[in-house]
Amino acid sequence: MEASLDFIHKLRFEALPDPVVHQAKRAFLDLVGVAAAGTETRLSEIVRRFAVNNLGAGRNGARILFDGRLASLSGAAYAGASTIDSFDAHDGHKLTKGHAGVAILPALLALADRAPGIDGRELLTSLVLGFEIATRAGIALHSSVSDYHTSGAWNALGVAAIGSRVLKLDVTATRHALGIAEYHGPRSQMMRCIDHPTMLKDGSGWGALAGMSAVQLAADGFSGAPAITMEAPEQAHLWSDLGSRWRMMEQYFKLYPVCRWAQPAVEAVAAIMRRHAVQADAIERVEIRTFAAGVRLGTNPPRSTEEAQYALGFPVAAYLVRGRIGADEVSDAGLEDPAILSMLERIDLAEDPDLTARFPAERAASAIVRLRDGTECRCEPVTAQGDPENPLDDDAIVAKFRDLARALDPRRARAIEEGIFALDERSSDAGRLLDAVLSPIAAR
Repeated sequence: MEASLDFIHKLRFEALPDPVVHQAKRAFLDLVGVAAAGTETRLSEIVRRFAVNNLGAGRNGARILFDGRLASLSGAAYAGASTIDSFDAHDGHKLTKGHAGVAILPALLALADRAPGIDGRELLTSLVLGFEIATRAGIALHSSVSDYHTSGAWNALGVAAIGSRVLKLDVTATRHALGIAEYHGPRSQMMRCIDHPTMLKDGSGWGALAGMSAVQLAADGFSGAPAITMEAPEQAHLWSDLGSRWRMMEQYFKLYPVCRWAQPAVEAVAAIMRRHAVQADAIERVEIRTFAAGVRLGTNPPRSTEEAQYALGFPVAAYLVRGRIGADEVSDAGLEDPAILSMLERIDLAEDPDLTARFPAERAASAIVRLRDGTECRCEPVTAQGDPENPLDDDAIVAKFRDLARALDPRRARAIEEGIFALDERSSDAGRLLDAVLSPIAAR
């Protein structure tokens, strides 16, 4: 544990390999783009209002991401994480079966808003720190308990680590902050939200709230150590390589704002469409074979954006009809598109036991598209783009950001993009970037 505490407080920008720094900038930009799109959701509107009205600023106010209004540090972290979580296009990690950055970045931005003068290099260093702690905590949790918990159960520890560093807690208080965050992190049932999708999503808003609250409680003397996921002897191997193995490089990025488990199936039908020039109106039936958890996403017609994001049949149908899956496809206009709903009725799902055995380290799907003329077009199992083994290049990350940030003034979006990629410059002042991502998108 001592090594982990040293890593939290003594990690310096100069210790970060260049690829890790670059990956951090990519993650930063990607998350900000997802947040911009997320502000358009009803979920985001509700949680931001809740944070302002019920998690008030007090003496430690910070601006809410893309909102500008003040809430407490915990409230700003909660609202920002919930906003990103509302639009399921953010980074993740295979073995955690969930997402780290969704809670870490909003918490870091709230802390930075309360710590004027923080420079770009420290922002990047803290962001990497959060990913390293949260990802290991997630792997440890999944390997030590039988139930599948939401990401908030473990990304809370990444938030607590960043908060302990920025607020300069001593090592004893930091250890308590991590323990409090672990204890109060929402160990909610992820598969319940897969079976019954609602605004609960992946629990990351409450993970951010728990992590930030833990830091402030520990700073005031509240006790809560130990964090078992960090201190149990059987988990020691996960923490012994801090600073030598960078879990930051193992994160995946999404092309589409839907559950990662659905994206291999989308890739499979996309490959068939490219290879065989298939037109949607020529399709008789579609069969998707994938791992059991992916099949569980189902083919029910979605009644909300949450149901559209936690589905497998719907995004496949949307892609077959429109050739893309973006904000429009998971909004009301997409949900009510008769062509997409007609295609959805022609999609069948089946489990492939071999692909189930390879999950979660690998998520793959195969597809058979049967045409009305009797032709069968097949795609053998494929994985989604954006995995570490099949990464999105910088152009794809930037293009995704620009697409998701359409609600922003183009000059503001460009300033955010340029500001993030310049964070590692010695003269970088993070103040302008913070204003660009914390000010409201429009008058509310």
